[in-house]
Amino acid sequence: MRTLQQKIDNKTKPLGALGELEKLVLQIGNIQKTLNPKLSNPTILVFAGSHGIDGVSAYPSAVTAEMVLNFLQGGAAINVFCEQHDIALKIIDAGVNYDFQSQSQLIDAKIAKGTKNYLHEKAMTVAELNLCFEKSAEIVETVFQRGCNIIGFGEMGIGNTSSASLIMSQLCGIPLANCVGRGTGVNDDQLQKKLVRLTQAQNNHPNLTDAKDILATFGGFEIAQMCGAMLAAYQKNMLLMIDGFIASAAFLVAQQIQPSIQENAIFCHLSDERGHQLLLEYLNATPLLQLGMRLGEGSGCAVAYPIIKSAITFLNKMANFDSAGVSKC
Repeated sequence: MRTLQQKIDNKTKPLGALGELEKLVLQIGNIQKTLNPKLSNPTILVFAGSHGIDGVSAYPSAVTAEMVLNFLQGGAAINVFCEQHDIALKIIDAGVNYDFQSQSQLIDAKIAKGTKNYLHEKAMTVAELNLCFEKSAEIVETVFQRGCNIIGFGEMGIGNTSSASLIMSQLCGIPLANCVGRGTGVNDDQLQKKLVRLTQAQNNHPNLTDAKDILATFGGFEIAQMCGAMLAAYQKNMLLMIDGFIASAAFLVAQQIQPSIQENAIFCHLSDERGHQLLLEYLNATPLLQLGMRLGEGSGCAVAYPIIKSAITFLNKMANFDSAGVSKC
């Protein structure tokens, strides 16, 4: 890192003048153990799953399947941003309550047609959680074999901000009221009802401390597969682009399981969803962007990717003081 920092400092600029870009490329160079880091075949994985809980969203659960179909038709924000920045996009059916026709753009990793209602029972069994980790590791292996070394994580699942809020509250020890936000855009009355419903769910599952148990209790299949994929990507020493609130909650579980995973994580943006800032503070993480986004889908990863690319590019292509004949101060 000392030699890498010297290379950064010797570029034709005042010390530290590129701010967060310098910190970012120092992180990436250290991960890759090189003075000439590179990004290859960037890929974003969007995991989709249906949730058994109801009454917590402004949208019906059927929208999960409808948005997956929109992804497959190329009509969503994540499609547009990935095409703009030449990022490969993979859509994964982790557990949507819909029978999709087989097609090349969709990865079938369905565990079941949605999780159970965690108001009354755990969202998934231990066997289902383990299968989520197995299937997502296989997906990451395939992407890695295609030469990808930077991978982003997105999701789609009506109701999954509720899961993320419960996971965050349990693992961070933060009151649920500070974690629960508007999700898809619930009004004040709906927000209050959402908080009451989630408080009831939390009270119905007391004494939870283990990260995987908390994930199985409140998570969605898409959140569980994101978590498993993050752990698998870390084992491959890939760069991890973390999207917004739900992806950060999945990362929180992964970080509890494997604390050193944070060395490879790039937090792409601060979501406008309530609770995300507190979660990032808990993780001592600095997001690259703050654009008021709260879409999900991995959209923050796609928008942040050019900034990550800029950090790599300045290190590899910018002149240094000696080669440019510029005097140091």
